[in-house]
Amino acid sequence: MDRRIRLWMMICFCQVMVIAAVTDSNDLAVLNTLKSRWQNLPPDWKGSDPCGSNWEGIKCTNSRVTTLDLSYNKGIKAVLPPSIQNLKSLTTLLLVGCSFMGPIPDSIGSLNQLVFLGLNNNRFTGPIPPSIGNLINLSWLDLSDNQLSGPIPVSNPTAPGLDNLVTTKHFHLSNNQLSGSIRSQLFNSSMSLIHFIVNNNQFSGPIPASIGFVQTLEVIRLDSNWLTGDVPQKLTELKSVNELHLSNNNLTGPIPDLSGMKSLSYVDMSSNSFEYSDIPAWFTLPSLTTM
Repeated sequence: MDRRIRLWMMICFCQVMVIAAVTDSNDLAVLNTLKSRWQNLPPDWKGSDPCGSNWEGIKCTNSRVTTLDLSYNKGIKAVLPPSIQNLKSLTTLLLVGCSFMGPIPDSIGSLNQLVFLGLNNNRFTGPIPPSIGNLINLSWLDLSDNQLSGPIPVSNPTAPGLDNLVTTKHFHLSNNQLSGSIRSQLFNSSMSLIHFIVNNNQFSGPIPASIGFVQTLEVIRLDSNWLTGDVPQKLTELKSVNELHLSNNNLTGPIPDLSGMKSLSYVDMSSNSFEYSDIPAWFTLPSLTTM
């Protein structure tokens, strides 16, 4: 009888241990790899059960890691490894201001549950991975304040691009070293963009007229680039835009007629080469407060 009781107690103890260790084994392997490579992690990153132990910056649902947020931990000073793709249930990846360096791994495009991706205020270098265009559930994309270079990727027959992100509301790409033209293919009428923020880069060529297809836009920041040519009429027909920043480019032609931008409250077109004209009638727009 005593032997049966002991056996029953051992079985119950083992069941409790299995229930307590709630973190998926694949997710645990990824987090242990990060723990071995990254510096200055939160002091409670201890033990073998991140979900059950409530590691700082980790949130879980049904044993799977859904949030990794270590923002403003400047001491991490590491690279983002390709193995990040193995956190298959991630919906939120926020690594803001952590002193990350090196390229953003192309494997990040495998995290197809991502809704929030914030890698801003780091020292990431290299191109924007075209694979980010696979993140069709993404709502927030912030890669600003890094050292990224090259163009904004758009899709082609062999690779995805950011034009695929029709549900994304925020493109924040400012304060990098991005260059080349802003391709007309980047914009389409199916997009849900609210913010298109690419100021303080090295973009050249004209503003694509296709930006006028995105009727949801509220803030457009194209300032402090090397853009040339006229401001396209299609842009001036965006009725929801309340901020328009075009300053410090090489734009030419007539001062655009913004009278159709009924929500406009802030506009800056200074430091360009527009043709001289009288004060435009749209200066009296009721919504306009700052020029």
